[in-house]
Amino acid sequence: MTRWGKQVRPDNAWRSYPRPQMKRERWLNLNGQWDYAIRNKTAPMPATADGKILVPFAVEAKLSGVARSVLPTDRIWYRRNFAVPAEWQGQRVLLHFGAVDYEAHILVNGSLVGSHRGGSDSFALDVTDYLRSGQNDLVEQVSDVTSAGAQPRGKQQLDPNSIWYTPVSGIWQTVWLEPVPPLHIEDVKITPDIDKGELAVDVALNHSATDTDAVRITASSRGRKIASVIVRGNRPGRLAIPDARLWSPSDPFLYDLKLELVKVANPLVGYTDKSPHQSRGDVILTEREAAAYRDARVEGAPTDTVESYFGMRKSSLGAGPVAGQPALLLNNKPLFQNGTLDQGWWPDGLLTPPSEEAIRWELAYLKKAGFNMLRKHIKVEPAQYYYEADRMGILIWQDMPSGAENDSLDQFVRPSSQSEAVMPQETTNAFEYELTRMISDLRNHPSIVTWVVNNEGWGQYASTRLGKMVRDLDPSRTINKTSGWTDTGDAGTDMYDIHSYEDVPNAPSYQANRAVVIGEYGGIGLPLEGHVWRPEMRNWGYQTATDRKDYAHRYRRKFDEIVRQARERGLSAAVYTQTSDVEGEVNGLLTYDREESKLPVEEFARIHAPLVPPEQRK
Repeated sequence: MTRWGKQVRPDNAWRSYPRPQMKRERWLNLNGQWDYAIRNKTAPMPATADGKILVPFAVEAKLSGVARSVLPTDRIWYRRNFAVPAEWQGQRVLLHFGAVDYEAHILVNGSLVGSHRGGSDSFALDVTDYLRSGQNDLVEQVSDVTSAGAQPRGKQQLDPNSIWYTPVSGIWQTVWLEPVPPLHIEDVKITPDIDKGELAVDVALNHSATDTDAVRITASSRGRKIASVIVRGNRPGRLAIPDARLWSPSDPFLYDLKLELVKVANPLVGYTDKSPHQSRGDVILTEREAAAYRDARVEGAPTDTVESYFGMRKSSLGAGPVAGQPALLLNNKPLFQNGTLDQGWWPDGLLTPPSEEAIRWELAYLKKAGFNMLRKHIKVEPAQYYYEADRMGILIWQDMPSGAENDSLDQFVRPSSQSEAVMPQETTNAFEYELTRMISDLRNHPSIVTWVVNNEGWGQYASTRLGKMVRDLDPSRTINKTSGWTDTGDAGTDMYDIHSYEDVPNAPSYQANRAVVIGEYGGIGLPLEGHVWRPEMRNWGYQTATDRKDYAHRYRRKFDEIVRQARERGLSAAVYTQTSDVEGEVNGLLTYDREESKLPVEEFARIHAPLVPPEQRK
């Protein structure tokens, strides 16, 4: 158990607003004690529960109160009651799930409301038509084959060992209810452009709008309005952000953003609409239409209001300090990205951090140690995690969780491979669906500067096509299409990424059209007595230090080579394996319970100092 896990109770488990970038005033948290049962997947819904489970922790996690394995032949049943607050009368009610691994079917008052497949993405269902007065019955059934299938799962494995960890099944992020008007804001896409001094804000409503439905978009800084614009419903918006204060690890400044669905006096009165090619049809989706709505008169109070935020920052590729070798840039300037491989596993919560406080502590530790980046390794975090990274100022490389069947050598592409694997259509559909959903869920967070599509050939296929697809979905970030193994060339990527666990890291070769990075290195193992997952296991590391002194010597030797490569060869980034020990893997800077640092945090900071820019030093 971690110190934070020891404080978890049913009344305090993940109580913060679960979607910080689309925040409404009214909502109802459904975390807490639910009934659960585990049965063979062919069995009907059980009449009695096996006991209580603490949502949002997965069945396998100690904090759930269950800590039980789930087999591919099992089905998990969840059940609880809820009442809709009386003041929500007349609103549509959305039931939100932060993440459920893997295949879920949701019933309200005995009726099937909807289904979802995917282990890491959020989803919501409109349950309004299934509700009744008083108590409502909510049932969810979940199945998860984990490594017996090829779905995206990251490091989950039914038989965990070495770099593979305990699986997570069922609900593992917050469940919540939210009232919205029949026409409401469903999605927002925020894209800063520091070169133009603009912010693009694309607001999507849940269905088509009338001529009098508009969205008022307002940016402010500490209560002072910076810019505001009114756009017709389902139209793109642009705000001028003059003299922007740029977001960076040394100054993670966030602007506030308010989105309001409003009624306006129809600015298109006078235009007729006899055919799509005449009169009013000619004004739709033109600057004339945009100008008409900018000047429209708002009538009455907003019918829907969403609070958000943004950071003005740019992640790109450009000229670096070594001639001819492109570099990763932040806000148009080279910034060496010194990071850790961050698995995001916890001994008590597994994929679910025990609390928001635990997240803040760990990010603060990394910053104190002189890191300005982490690579979120084939795992997606709750939205609150990225909010803390936005607020505290740490860059994130966000991996797509990999997928492949356990021990399927044909799906694991090796470094010497001359081509990529061929996957069934169902497998590629699942991977690409979750990839696009991950980007949609997370793209507004300024802390995320890079999308990582593939890791070490695990289930790797069509990487260039996927890299180009990610670029089309989000051209505002750098792309790393293949981290570590089986490089497939310049197209669809901004990086040439090697992994090197040698005592002294190898150097990537020069590249004319992309930055060179070491996506993984380090891996110095040091098990500390009293802080290992299972003392009877062989605790595994890429190399093993004999004691802290030996650990420090090995760490300095590795990082001295990183410094040399950065200065002499134009290395743009290096990712040390890893933030913490995880289960039987003892390569962490921290023990798995986060109680012991392998070196004092101040010593890590001194080692990293040569690559820390002056403005980032405290």
